[in-house]
Amino acid sequence: MLSQSGRDAATAASTAACPAAGAAYQRMFDCRCLTVAAARVSKRYAERHTGRRLASQPCRVREPRQRNRTGSDNLRPPAAFTALAHRRATPMRPLDWFVLTASLVFIVAYGLWRGRHSDTVNKYLLAGRTMPWYAMALSIMATQASAITFISTTGQAYADGMRFVQFYFGLPVAMVLLSMTAVPMFHRAGVYTAYEYLEQRFDAKTRALVSTIFLISRGLGVSIALYAPAIVLSVIFGWPDRVTTVIMGVLVMTYTIAGGIQAVTWTDFQQMLIMFAGLCTALFFTLWMLPPEVSLQGALTVAGAAGRLNPVVWSTNLNDPYNVLNGLFGGMFLALAYFGTDQSQVQRYLTGRSIAQSRLGLLFNGAAKVPVQFLILFTGAMVFVFYVWQPPPVLFDAAKLNALRGRQDFAAIEQRYHAAFEDRRQAATDLVERRDQPSRERFRQAHQRFEAVRSQATTLAGARDTNYIFLEFVTNYLPAGVVGLIMAAIFAAAMSTISAEVNSLATVSVIDIYKRHIRTQASDRHYLNASRLATLFWGVYAIVTAQYGSNLGSLIEAVNRIGSLFYGSMLGVFVLAFFFPRATAAGAFIGVLAGQAVVFSAARFTSIAFLWYNVLGCAVVMGVALAVSALRRPERRPPASR
Repeated sequence: MLSQSGRDAATAASTAACPAAGAAYQRMFDCRCLTVAAARVSKRYAERHTGRRLASQPCRVREPRQRNRTGSDNLRPPAAFTALAHRRATPMRPLDWFVLTASLVFIVAYGLWRGRHSDTVNKYLLAGRTMPWYAMALSIMATQASAITFISTTGQAYADGMRFVQFYFGLPVAMVLLSMTAVPMFHRAGVYTAYEYLEQRFDAKTRALVSTIFLISRGLGVSIALYAPAIVLSVIFGWPDRVTTVIMGVLVMTYTIAGGIQAVTWTDFQQMLIMFAGLCTALFFTLWMLPPEVSLQGALTVAGAAGRLNPVVWSTNLNDPYNVLNGLFGGMFLALAYFGTDQSQVQRYLTGRSIAQSRLGLLFNGAAKVPVQFLILFTGAMVFVFYVWQPPPVLFDAAKLNALRGRQDFAAIEQRYHAAFEDRRQAATDLVERRDQPSRERFRQAHQRFEAVRSQATTLAGARDTNYIFLEFVTNYLPAGVVGLIMAAIFAAAMSTISAEVNSLATVSVIDIYKRHIRTQASDRHYLNASRLATLFWGVYAIVTAQYGSNLGSLIEAVNRIGSLFYGSMLGVFVLAFFFPRATAAGAFIGVLAGQAVVFSAARFTSIAFLWYNVLGCAVVMGVALAVSALRRPERRPPASR
């Protein structure tokens, strides 16, 4: 290999004449997956800009590590292939553009074709109740797996490990309970929306109150869902967020306005397949591009030592949202509220051709959600391992990084950052080779020093960059075609969520507000046109408000925090409607108001984990409603048909 002195001389000379050439030359020698061809190209590039011939020695490429007798080390890729790990100047190449464009055109065209017969309100809002279980199941999963899942959840695993998966531990139990209760009750009631059932059980004002709460909560959520893909285009093109949100909004509204829920459900089905293909491809290439001496077992060792393999945390700390206790109980209540009271999910299983088909769709989602989320988080953890050997940027948000360039305080931080990275990389190499406790402890200490310096940079920037981590990796290191596929997966995820939420917002606006309180007698064609206009309104609303998503930090946390502020009260009133025949309309109405007041107070004045807002809101609604119902006993309305 080139000697240390030779390398330093080459770098110094090239940097003096051309900083870009010197930096490129330095990076090429720092990268452990160096190839002979790449080294020669980099050296010639530096010589051309310096006018000097640089000292060199024959460069030796490390051979792929072979499987040992125990089978613990996997065969590594050829060194020539791992040259993909070098940063590229052009994130998207022609093949990527072709894959992305073809995917988007197919999704829009397929949605228009599937929704071509949505010419009545029943077909437009409930698909004529003809959907099979597998279409509902993947549509429900696609609605959940928004672009936030790809962009923010992987970044969450990079920064905080896999403990976020505990958030979903209560979901399978919730799916079983809802299949036994909510699905048959809603189907037999013959309703368009979940809140229509509340008027059958209580009264119109309770229905209007809960419908309004849904419109507020989901209106905030759809803005965040639309902002997530805006990050993608901003990273790639440098366009303003407003331009990118308009592009995404128009694409979604094209088939959602025309085809209604049928177009949304069947495009969700295709989009989920694209998402799964993109996720698996990203994980494969992340592992493939690790240095030759790092096997899968070595990658797991490094991730575990850094605290990134922590899917189960045994703790009773109510202020920590990600542990087993909070995931099982708080997560179960959140899932019950989300799938049992949120129209964007209820509307999915109301389209089922039978109760049995709707139940199958929910149960499939309950069985598959935790493994899929585990896979997404594991991908983020492996991206972390990749950046243990490949130098990561000081900040993954390129705009904020460029804004800090030239500041003396940042220059000092950047110098300490690169030194800390080299220490951590060497400690990681020692850990992979020795795998003993002393080397593990040295790596942990080196990693803590590295994180401390990085924390100084994020503090100086004034914002977290979690949402940019996965995008920086994908656009700079993955091969042609794969970048386009993963971009298509991110856009598919965004479009599935946005279309579902816009459609459900339009349904509640027309059925629970417009038809019930404004225009009570009109033709089916009138309400069909009103539904399309409401879809257009909510699409424009999402575009206008999406620009505020940049101030929310981790998007995956933001969307669940917002939902938890409202879901507890919504769950409480439906539990009353289903299981407490003595609960009165006045009690339910006052209980919902009290529940929202208590949840907002808890969010403002306590540090309790947001998952417990759902439990708290549900308990307050039920307690207050039953107390008011006991004090005021008017003639009780009979329960809705079950």
